[in-house]
Amino acid sequence: MGGTRSVQVIAVVAAVVVIAGLVFAYFQRPNNTDSGQSGTDGGMRCGTTVCQVIIGKSVGKDLVELLGGTGGGRIRVTGASGPFIFEMTIAESGAVVDDKSLRCVEAAVSVCLVHGVQGGKALGEVLVRKDGTWSRAQTAYQSSAGYLGLHDVNEDGTADVVAAQFACDGQCKDTFVQVFSVLGPNLGCTTAAPAREQLAGWPTPVPKMSQLRPCADS
Repeated sequence: MGGTRSVQVIAVVAAVVVIAGLVFAYFQRPNNTDSGQSGTDGGMRCGTTVCQVIIGKSVGKDLVELLGGTGGGRIRVTGASGPFIFEMTIAESGAVVDDKSLRCVEAAVSVCLVHGVQGGKALGEVLVRKDGTWSRAQTAYQSSAGYLGLHDVNEDGTADVVAAQFACDGQCKDTFVQVFSVLGPNLGCTTAAPAREQLAGWPTPVPKMSQLRPCADS
């Protein structure tokens, strides 16, 4: 009888130790951190294979994640705003997406830029969180000179898309910066520099509104 009680006591103590360990591990997790480790994501498919988590970034109380596979990808948002799943159109276009392909700026209107490289050009798409809901900006973005970024150029509190472009239809090294608003009309272009390395602020050019003029017709 005494042996049975001893076994029961040992079992209870072991269970308490396991639970305590799980609780300790839970509260040791870093808060508001980005997810950067790859892993499978259940049965969801990206192209012809099961989705893999490429990278994620916290935007307030939401987590924005890029999921990739062979020939396709998805953008998943979870958190306070509710679950959203978007097709990753740049992955379907053949752009290479990695753990540096997601940039987000949190604000009253939050913006996330997903970008990748395809054929020497940078392709991008944008998600916008406004009034607690995420939606896709309908414009697809492209940079012929290999840079897409997010900067609040017109200082209205919402990030704009900044793209470096080669002039002369890519037949010369002259390069200018083009700025797109995710909420309204495009903001304009800078005058061309003799090379992209001579753009102010390169490799992350951020023009001022005073440096922009209407873009020339392509």
